[in-house]
Amino acid sequence: MSHIHTLRVYYEDTDLAGIVYYANYLKFIERARTEWVREIGIDQTRLKQEHNLVFAVRRVEADFAKAARFDDQLSVRTDLLTASGARLSLQQDVLRGDDLLFSSKVMLVCLTEAGRPTRLPAEIRHLFVGDTQ
Repeated sequence: MSHIHTLRVYYEDTDLAGIVYYANYLKFIERARTEWVREIGIDQTRLKQEHNLVFAVRRVEADFAKAARFDDQLSVRTDLLTASGARLSLQQDVLRGDDLLFSSKVMLVCLTEAGRPTRLPAEIRHLFVGDTQ
């Protein structure tokens, strides 16, 4: 099941050419991941306080297909590809209508607040995968 997060391109998101600066796509997909995690019932502040766990990006593969411009209405589609004990793999795409602008594969890892890899507690992992895995 896909999570969709919509956003508008602001002037501050663009470069001198008037197109979205490439690094801002990473900000867009980060915001979408945050909203997805919140929507499935995970409070990241509580996760850190109660379980000493945080998520970190381990790897991003990105493909820039078309440019977004000032005032474009965009949507970020997030799909969970795989979930293991301490890793989540996601597909995140940025679209303008049906046009694919940016495509990425993102690997997240679960870490202690001290930065050590750790497994997701079963009850948290279940929120990501439900009964599908």
